[in-house]
Amino acid sequence: MAWIFLLIAGLLEVVWATSMKYSDGFSRLWPSVLTIVAMIASFALLSASMKTLPLGTAYTIWTGIGAAGAFIVGILFLGEHLSMMRVLAAVLIVSGLVLMKLSS
Repeated sequence: MAWIFLLIAGLLEVVWATSMKYSDGFSRLWPSVLTIVAMIASFALLSASMKTLPLGTAYTIWTGIGAAGAFIVGILFLGEHLSMMRVLAAVLIVSGLVLMKLSS
Protein backbone atom coordinates (compact mmCIF):
# COMPACT_ATOMS: atom_id res chain seq x y z
CA MET A 1 0.00 0.00 0.00
CA ALA A 2 2.91 2.37 0.71
CA TRP A 3 3.99 2.26 -2.95
CA ILE A 4 0.47 3.13 -4.10
CA PHE A 5 0.35 6.06 -1.65
CA LEU A 6 3.73 7.19 -2.94
CA LEU A 7 2.69 6.99 -6.58
CA ILE A 8 -0.47 9.02 -5.93
CA ALA A 9 1.53 11.52 -3.85
CA GLY A 10 3.95 11.96 -6.76
CA LEU A 11 1.12 12.47 -9.24
CA LEU A 12 -0.43 15.03 -6.91
CA GLU A 13 2.91 16.81 -6.87
CA VAL A 14 2.56 17.23 -10.63
CA VAL A 15 -0.97 18.57 -10.08
CA TRP A 16 0.07 21.15 -7.53
CA ALA A 17 3.11 22.27 -9.50
CA THR A 18 0.98 22.72 -12.62
CA SER A 19 -1.84 24.47 -10.80
CA MET A 20 0.71 26.74 -9.12
CA LYS A 21 1.87 27.79 -12.58
CA TYR A 22 -1.75 28.59 -13.49
CA SER A 23 -2.34 30.43 -10.18
CA ASP A 24 -0.23 33.32 -11.51
CA GLY A 25 1.57 33.88 -8.24
CA PHE A 26 -1.49 32.91 -6.18
CA SER A 27 -3.46 35.78 -7.72
CA ARG A 28 -6.11 33.49 -9.28
CA LEU A 29 -8.46 31.85 -6.77
CA TRP A 30 -9.28 28.39 -8.13
CA PRO A 31 -5.82 27.41 -9.33
CA SER A 32 -4.52 28.62 -5.94
CA VAL A 33 -7.09 26.52 -4.07
CA LEU A 34 -6.23 23.48 -6.20
CA THR A 35 -2.53 24.05 -5.48
CA ILE A 36 -3.05 24.08 -1.71
CA VAL A 37 -5.43 21.09 -1.67
CA ALA A 38 -3.16 19.00 -3.91
CA MET A 39 -0.12 19.97 -1.79
CA ILE A 40 -1.77 18.90 1.44
CA ALA A 41 -2.96 15.61 -0.07
CA SER A 42 0.46 14.95 -1.63
CA PHE A 43 2.29 15.58 1.65
CA ALA A 44 -0.21 13.46 3.59
CA LEU A 45 0.24 10.50 1.22
CA LEU A 46 4.02 10.94 1.22
CA SER A 47 3.93 10.89 5.01
CA ALA A 48 1.77 7.75 5.02
CA SER A 49 4.16 6.00 2.66
CA MET A 50 7.09 6.87 4.93
CA LYS A 51 5.59 4.76 7.70
CA THR A 52 6.85 1.77 5.74
CA LEU A 53 9.36 3.00 3.17
CA PRO A 54 12.78 4.47 4.00
CA LEU A 55 13.02 8.26 3.92
CA GLY A 56 15.59 8.35 1.11
CA THR A 57 13.60 6.01 -1.11
CA ALA A 58 10.22 7.68 -0.53
CA TYR A 59 11.50 11.23 -0.98
CA THR A 60 13.55 10.40 -4.06
CA ILE A 61 10.67 8.61 -5.76
CA TRP A 62 8.23 11.40 -4.84
CA THR A 63 10.41 14.19 -6.18
CA GLY A 64 11.34 12.14 -9.25
CA ILE A 65 7.71 11.53 -10.18
CA GLY A 66 7.06 15.23 -9.68
CA ALA A 67 10.05 16.32 -11.75
CA ALA A 68 9.42 13.92 -14.62
CA GLY A 69 5.68 14.61 -14.56
CA ALA A 70 6.16 18.38 -14.55
CA PHE A 71 8.61 18.01 -17.44
CA ILE A 72 6.02 16.07 -19.46
CA VAL A 73 3.18 18.49 -18.61
CA GLY A 74 5.40 21.43 -19.56
CA ILE A 75 6.21 19.92 -22.95
CA LEU A 76 2.71 18.67 -23.78
CA PHE A 77 0.53 21.46 -22.41
CA LEU A 78 2.61 24.56 -21.74
CA GLY A 79 4.68 24.71 -24.92
CA GLU A 80 8.02 24.35 -23.17
CA HIS A 81 11.10 23.74 -25.30
CA LEU A 82 12.05 20.13 -26.05
CA SER A 83 15.72 19.40 -26.56
CA MET A 84 17.89 16.30 -26.45
CA MET A 85 19.62 17.56 -23.30
CA ARG A 86 16.27 17.95 -21.49
CA VAL A 87 15.12 14.52 -22.68
CA LEU A 88 18.41 12.99 -21.48
CA ALA A 89 17.95 14.65 -18.09
CA ALA A 90 14.41 13.23 -17.82
CA VAL A 91 15.64 9.76 -18.82
CA LEU A 92 18.31 9.94 -16.12
CA ILE A 93 15.71 10.92 -13.53
CA VAL A 94 13.45 8.02 -14.50
CA SER A 95 16.44 5.65 -14.51
CA GLY A 96 17.25 6.77 -10.98
CA LEU A 97 13.67 6.10 -9.92
CA VAL A 98 13.78 2.58 -11.34
CA LEU A 99 17.10 1.88 -9.60
CA MET A 100 15.77 3.27 -6.31
CA LYS A 101 12.68 1.05 -6.54
CA LEU A 102 14.77 -2.01 -7.36
CA SER A 103 17.03 -1.36 -4.38
CA SER A 104 14.13 -1.21 -1.91
